[in-house]
Amino acid sequence: MNKNAFIADIALTPKPPELVAPWRTEERVALLSEARAFVYDHVLPTANELDKTEAPLPQSILDGLSERGYFGITIPKAYGGLGLGVFDYCMISEELARGWLSVASIIARGQGLGTRFADDERTERTRRLSAQGRWIGAAALSEPESGSDLASISTVAVRDGDGYLISGRKRWCGNAFEGDFILVMCRVMDGDEPGPIQTFVLPKARQSFPDGVSGEPIDKIGYHGLVSWNLTFENVRVTDADIAEPFGFSGAEGHGFRAVEAGLNVARVQTAARAVGLARAAVEDSIRYLQERVQFGHPLADFQALRFTLATMAARVEESRAFYQKVAAMMDAGAPCETEAAMTKLLATEMAVEVTGQALQLHGGNGYTRDWPIERYWRDARLTTIFEGTSEIQKKIVSDRMLPRPAR
Repeated sequence: MNKNAFIADIALTPKPPELVAPWRTEERVALLSEARAFVYDHVLPTANELDKTEAPLPQSILDGLSERGYFGITIPKAYGGLGLGVFDYCMISEELARGWLSVASIIARGQGLGTRFADDERTERTRRLSAQGRWIGAAALSEPESGSDLASISTVAVRDGDGYLISGRKRWCGNAFEGDFILVMCRVMDGDEPGPIQTFVLPKARQSFPDGVSGEPIDKIGYHGLVSWNLTFENVRVTDADIAEPFGFSGAEGHGFRAVEAGLNVARVQTAARAVGLARAAVEDSIRYLQERVQFGHPLADFQALRFTLATMAARVEESRAFYQKVAAMMDAGAPCETEAAMTKLLATEMAVEVTGQALQLHGGNGYTRDWPIERYWRDARLTTIFEGTSEIQKKIVSDRMLPRPAR
C-alpha cells in the first residue's frame, strides 16, 4: 500500500458532513466547500510534512487563510470582514482542524482580537488589519502559578507618570514571537493596593519581542505549528490608550475579566468544533485504512468488531457536531449559554480523545508511527481537554449552575 497515495485519496473515501435545516444556507454551503478544498489541497499536505519538524505555520498557509477572509469571519463587513457569526466561525474551524489543529487555532488570533480601544480611529484601523490577517495576536493570560484561576494573576501594571509599567511572567502564549501584538492580562495597581484586572495591547514586529519582553518556547508533545511561549515582562511601558477589550466577538462587552470570560465562551464552542474536526479526521482516515489494509486474507473492513468500532466512532462525532452547532446558533441569537458552552466543550473534547485513540488502535502498529497522520490527531486531541479550560473546569461551571456551591 502506497502511503502517499493513501493520504492523498482520503478525501474521496467518506461522505463529508453536510449542513441541514435550519443551519443550511447557500452561502454556508459555498463556504464549507471552499474551506474543505483548501484543507485537502493545502493544509493536510503541509501538516503531514511540517508537524514532524515542529516548525511554525508557513507563510503560505497564513496567506491562504487571509485570502479567504478566515481571520475576519466574525468581523463586520464595514471593516472588511465576512460579517458572519459564531456558527460560521465554528463551521470553518472544524474544517481547518480536520487538516491541522494549529491552522484552526491561528484564526482565533484574528476575529477582532485586541481591536477595541477608547480611540475609535485606532479601533477601526486595527479591526481592518485583523480582517486582512495583518493584525494577528497572542493572548498572554495564563501564568506559571495561575492557569484556570485567572482571577489570581500576579502580573501587574504599576502607574508610572502618564503610563504603566508591566512586570510579571506569562505562560502558554501561542504565536507570541510570530504575531503582530501581545494582549497582556494584568492587575492594575493603585499604589500598594491591587486594583481591577485590565488587558493591554502591546504592538510588536513579527518574529521579535518588544523591549522588556523575553521568552522561551515550550517543548510540547503536540500542537505543533503554533509555537507556545513562556514570557517574562520587565517594566514594559504601556499607556491608558493601550487598554483594550480582549475579544472582538459579539457578547464580549466590557473591559477586563468580564470580557475575558465572555470571550472564553466563544472560544469553548470553537474548541468543541476543533475537537470534532480532529475526531472526524480520525474517522475518515480509518475508513480508508480498513479498506486498504489486508490481514488473514481479508481487508480489515471485513471484520465485524472493527466495523462496529468505526460505527460508534462516527456516531459520536455526529453527536458532538450537532451539539456545538446548536450552541453556536444560540450565541448568534444572543441567548445566554455559558452552561451549554461548557457542556459542548466538555463532551466534544473528551469524545475526540476517545475517538482518536480508537482510530490509532484500528491502525495497529502503523498508528504508533509518524508514517501516518493518525498519531498527530491523537496527540492534538489530548490538548483539547486542557486548553480553554480543562474538562474539570467545564464540569465545575456546569455543576455550579445546577447546584448551590458547597459551603466553605
